[in-house]
Amino acid sequence: MRVLVIGSTGQLGTCMVKELGSNFKVTGLTHSQLDLTNYPLVMESLARLSPEIVVNCAAYNAVDAAEDQSKEALNVNAFGVQTLARAAIEIGACLVHYSTDFVFDGSADIPYTEEDLPGPLGMYAASKLLGEWFAQDVPRHYVLRVESLFGGSAPESSVARIVRDILDEREVNVFTDRTVSPSYVVDVVTATRKLIELDAPCGIYHCVNSGMATWDVLALELARLLGHEANLMPMTMAEAKLRAKRPVFCALSNAKLARVGVVMPTWQDALSRFVSVGATCGFN
Repeated sequence: MRVLVIGSTGQLGTCMVKELGSNFKVTGLTHSQLDLTNYPLVMESLARLSPEIVVNCAAYNAVDAAEDQSKEALNVNAFGVQTLARAAIEIGACLVHYSTDFVFDGSADIPYTEEDLPGPLGMYAASKLLGEWFAQDVPRHYVLRVESLFGGSAPESSVARIVRDILDEREVNVFTDRTVSPSYVVDVVTATRKLIELDAPCGIYHCVNSGMATWDVLALELARLLGHEANLMPMTMAEAKLRAKRPVFCALSNAKLARVGVVMPTWQDALSRFVSVGATCGFN
């Protein structure tokens, strides 16, 4: 099976190319090779490569900057996906696209399901929701919502930052009121491969590790796994005064994914494997 991975040198794309390469014929394209805002190039490239599966790992992820750079966020996260969708339809390919927990407003108190109505709070979130809608135009599609992604080539991820602060014995700033279901990049890629291999029903899936935790609880678990004390500096979302609003409660249920045969490990298990790999290879 021919698979095209777009954004192949990013956090998710790098792992995707490596993992899928052992099962499929994979071509990876970087941003410099395929700019999603270049409509003619996208249409020509997909027609020439003729992949059976298109995996879009490219995204504009600057949540706060998106408030002032709405055009850039929309061009990549929404209209770039629209172009991919049109190209995928033209060649009869399946489109795999990744979205975010930020499409919700955070007012829930139990994990969101795929049936819950979105309510984006900022421009980044709105651009990602538009991208979901465009991706669903493709007859065969998978829209996978991930959250607090960690692992892979991402030294700036929240989990990696907490690990570095703990190991360097620095103060660790953590939210006590933001609840998440973190996503280990290795597990997201494995879930993607399984969905493709199972030929699962198309649609939206929450692709996160099982369970939920606030960031202070997650940091304490990392400290335990690392065998270090953590100098936690608790704070609330309101105290952070971030430029863009974020959902406070944003845990996601992955029960729908489990129903099609893809069971995600717990976030504790994911952190344990992440720490084990980091102890061997060095943390990002």
